[in-house]
Amino acid sequence: MASPAKTLCNWVDNTPAASATTHTLPVTSPATGAVIAHVPVSLPADVEAAVASASKAFESWSARTVKDRVQILIRFHQLVVAHTDELADLIVLEHGKTKQEAVAEIAKGNETVEYAISMPQLVAGRILEVSRGVTCSDSRRPLGVVVSIVPFNFPFMVPMWTLPIAIALGNTFILKPSEKVPLTMTRVMELLARAGLPAGVVNLVNGTAPVVHQLIDHADVRAVTFVGTSAVAESVSKRGRNLNKRVLALGGAKNHLVANPDCDIDMASTDIVASFTGCAGQRCMAASVLLTIGDQPELLASIVRKASAIVPGQHADPAVQPPAHIMGPVIDTASRDRILKYINESVSAGATLLLDGRSWLAGASPAAPSNGTYIGPTILHHHTASDAALHDEIFGPVLSVLTVPSRAAALAIETANPYGNAACIYTQSGAVAQWFAARFTAAMVGVNIGVPVPREPFSFGGMRASRFGDSDITGDGGIEFFSERRKVTTKWGVPAEASWMS
Repeated sequence: MASPAKTLCNWVDNTPAASATTHTLPVTSPATGAVIAHVPVSLPADVEAAVASASKAFESWSARTVKDRVQILIRFHQLVVAHTDELADLIVLEHGKTKQEAVAEIAKGNETVEYAISMPQLVAGRILEVSRGVTCSDSRRPLGVVVSIVPFNFPFMVPMWTLPIAIALGNTFILKPSEKVPLTMTRVMELLARAGLPAGVVNLVNGTAPVVHQLIDHADVRAVTFVGTSAVAESVSKRGRNLNKRVLALGGAKNHLVANPDCDIDMASTDIVASFTGCAGQRCMAASVLLTIGDQPELLASIVRKASAIVPGQHADPAVQPPAHIMGPVIDTASRDRILKYINESVSAGATLLLDGRSWLAGASPAAPSNGTYIGPTILHHHTASDAALHDEIFGPVLSVLTVPSRAAALAIETANPYGNAACIYTQSGAVAQWFAARFTAAMVGVNIGVPVPREPFSFGGMRASRFGDSDITGDGGIEFFSERRKVTTKWGVPAEASWMS
C-alpha cells in the first residue's frame, strides 16, 4: 500500500516550519493525476514569521562583504550541479516536463547563480575627482527584505532569476512558490542551508492569493517581483506601487513569428516546432502565431511533418534510435480544457486543422496516454484575423498560422496585440531582419530564433502589457532592481585653486 502524500512545510530560519493552517491543497502529477503532496495555505502568522526572520537577518547579512556573500553561492552552485538529477526528477514529477527539459531548466537557472557569483566584479563602486579637492563616489546598497512570487511553469529557473542576485547584493529574500509546483524549491531550500546560508536570509512561504497580498502589504517588505498573467501582474504592480514599494511584475505574452519567403525552410521549421511545443507550450517566450508573408506550403508541410513526429511522454526510450522527440502533459485539467476550447472554437469558425493534438486525449486513439493531462501539438491555419486563438494567450502547444500579403501587414498584426514579450523574423536577408527588428513592438526580438531569451549579462523583460513596474529581471536589470546607489561627495579642505564647489 502506498504511503499517504506528505504535507509540505514552509521554510523559516533554515528550518522546515509547519503552518498552523488546517487548509491544504493537493499537489498532483500532471502525467498521472496522482496526488504527490499537500501544500499548506498559509496564514497571516506564517507570513509574519517569515518577514520577521528576514528582517532580523538583514542587518548581519548586508554587513558582510559581497565577496563573502558569494562564497555561499559558489557552494550552492556546486550542490545544484551535484543534485541536478534529483531536482530534475522533482520537476518531471510535479510539473510534467520531459526529463531533458527539466535538466536544461536546472542548467539555465544555475547560469544566473554563476552570474551572481561574479557580483564582486559587477558592482564595484565609482570614484572621481569632480572638482579640485572634491570627490564624488557611489556604491550600491541592498534594499532590505524582498519578495518573489513565481509561477508554475519553471519551478527552478524563475526563482533563480531573482534569488541569487538579490541575496548576493545583500538583501534578504522571501519566496512564494506556485502552489502547483512547491516540491522543487522546498528541496532547494535544504541545499541553500547545506551551502552555509545563514538563517533568515532566504525563507519560503506557501499559499495562494491572500499570502501574496499579505507579503506585498507588509511594512517591512521593500520590493516585490512577480511572474504570471498580465491581469495579476498589473494588480500586483498597482498594489505595491500604491505603498511606495519597488515592483517588477512580468505578465503574459502573445509572441509572433514572421516567415519571410526567403527563409531557410529546414532551419525555420525545426526552430518553430521547438518554440511552440517545448515545455508543452507553457512558457511566456513560446511561439504562438506564425505569420507567413505569402503562401509558403513547403514551410507549413515541414512544420507539420516535424510536429507530427513528436510523441507523448517524459522520458526518451534509449532503445529507440535516433531518439524520438517527446512532449509532456500540460499542468492540469483546467489548462488542458482551456486549450481545447480555443482549438474547438477555431475549427468551428472555419480554421483548417493542419495537425490535431486532440488525438492525445485519453481514449481518443490507441496511441493516446491512458492517464495525465496530455494534449498534442496542434497547428491551426486561420482564414480570418479575428479568431480568438490569434489574439489570446493560450499557454499550450498550439500554433496559429495566418497568411498575410506583405511585411507591413505582418507588422500591423504584431503591433496591434497588447503584449510585448517576444517576436521573431525568419529570413536570410540582413535588410529584412533589420527592418523587422527596428519595428517590432516586443522587447526581446529573435532573428531566426523563435525563443529569443537573453542570456546574462543581458536582462529578461517585456514591454507594454507584458511588464508592469520597474526595470527588467535577471542580468544587469536585476542588479538595478535589487539595489540602490548611495552617492557621497567629499571635501577635506579648501584647495589652493578654488572653484564654485570649494
